[in-house]
Formats: sequence, structure tokens, C-alpha cells
Amino acid sequence: MRIGLIHGLKRVLGKNLISRFYNALGFLSDESYIRLIYRLRMGKKPDLDNPRTFTEKLQWLKLHDHNPEYTKMADKLAMRTYVKDRIGGGHTVPVLGIWKRFEDIDFESLPDRFVLKTTHDSGSYLICRDKASFDRKNASKVLSRSLKRNYYRTTREWQYKDIEPRIIAEQYMDDGKTNLTDYKFFCFNGKPLFMYSEEESSGNPTQAIADMQYNMMPFSMDDAKADVLPPKPELFGVMANISEKLSEEVPFLRVDMYCIGNTIYVGELTFYHYGGFIPFKPAEWDRKLGDMLVLPESDQ
Repeated sequence: MRIGLIHGLKRVLGKNLISRFYNALGFLSDESYIRLIYRLRMGKKPDLDNPRTFTEKLQWLKLHDHNPEYTKMADKLAMRTYVKDRIGGGHTVPVLGIWKRFEDIDFESLPDRFVLKTTHDSGSYLICRDKASFDRKNASKVLSRSLKRNYYRTTREWQYKDIEPRIIAEQYMDDGKTNLTDYKFFCFNGKPLFMYSEEESSGNPTQAIADMQYNMMPFSMDDAKADVLPPKPELFGVMANISEKLSEEVPFLRVDMYCIGNTIYVGELTFYHYGGFIPFKPAEWDRKLGDMLVLPESDQ
């Protein structure tokens, strides 16, 4: 499959210069921007008038499915209320502190291990496993830059546009492994159809994709594909039920979870996997998944 131009440029230029490129296109309407970035990243024009593939339908949803509730669900702080209302308390990672500026963080009050992240961005998080050796200078650089960034401008995921930028500290979660396994349930029209688990290995994520019967799905999305599925989580069925409850009445939702002991923690709710700019291998699975996603009537 042809690698999109933006994907290749990101590897060469780095994240910061690519972000400037996105910001320079701020004058474009959402539809014009999406058409351009889709073509650059996917190597083809999107059909937004009659979308058929999964990635095209995600772009259509950005333009036409603007439920105000989605902003709260995308906010990494406010989503806790949504999760509690849907499935009860105790299913989100405890928050240790909330700040509007990095300079306001009270590190003395934090435990030796914790996680810092911003509420309104994607990918801006830092794991502290030893407060004494934690690189605060780098953390300040990463999080202060994130606070100034509106993630909406990068992918035109409209639900990020009005989230208040804040820094939160979360409790460090440990399941006895070097890295937590992130279980991502892909829910189509309120039903989980497959689960994507991701583990870090030497800094490179390896994905394993299973259907609801825990059979390996015959496709991958960008990252390296595992040769075999990892052992089926004991609480796989519980996680599937939780994802169904949280995605009710939403055309598409990715529910990210961690399983620690006998407790399921919801980490994030995502409406557009990788912004909807994600190549499939084999390519025909973009269309096959698109056939599984029923779009609502447009109100735009």
C-alpha cells in the first residue's frame, strides 16, 4: 500500500513541524481540510458524498454528527462523569490533581509514581515511575506545548474544539507487567465488533486484533501486527459489555480499557480512530468495515 505523504513527512520532519503545517491550513473549511489531508495521508480522494469505506465514513461523521455530549466524552476529565453515569463508579483511573499551568503542579503532593496528561489533546502524556529522577524540564516542554494546541486543528475532530485545556495527574496503574496492555474495543452502532490490543515492545507498538469470539482478524492498521493473539483476557466478556453500554446510540466509538486484577478501568473514549486517517492492510478491509457502519441521517 502506498504510504501517505503526511505519514512520510512526519517521520522525516518530526511532530512539531507537521503540527505547524496543519495550523497553516487553518483557513480551510472542515470539509476542504479533510479532503486535502485524507488525500495526502491515504493516497486517494475521499468520497464524502457517498462514503463507503470505514475511513470515509469517519470523515463524514466529523462533518455531520455533532452531538454536544461528545465533547464531554472526549474530555479526559469530564468523561469520568459519563462513565460513572453509564456503568457506575470505580471504572476510571483516580485523579490526583488538576492544574491549568505546568508551573502550578504541586509535585510534593504527588506520590513517587504517577501519570501526567492533558485533558484536551491526543498523545500528550508522561509516565513517572520515579519522582526523584523525573525529567520535569522535558515534562514542562511537552505539556506546556500541549496546553497551547487545539487538537481540532490537526484532524478537524470537532469534539476537541471546546474542551478546556488542563493538566491532570492520574494514579499510576500497575498490572505486574512492564507496560499496561491497552484494550481498544471498536463499537459500530452500539455493538463491539472487534478488539484491538496494544503492547509496547522496545518502543514499538505491536497490535493484535480479535473478533468477539476471540479469533484473530485478518487485517492490520498501520502498526506491526502480532503473529498470534495474546492469551484471552479473563474479563474479555465484561469489557465487551462495558464498551456496549458506553457506545449506546453512538455511530462509532472506540472504548479504551485496562484490566487490573478484577477491575476494568476506562482510559479514553475515541470517536475517530487515528483521526480516520489510517491505512488498512489488506486495503479491502477499509471497505469491509465500512459496510458494518451504518451512518445516521445528516442534520447538517
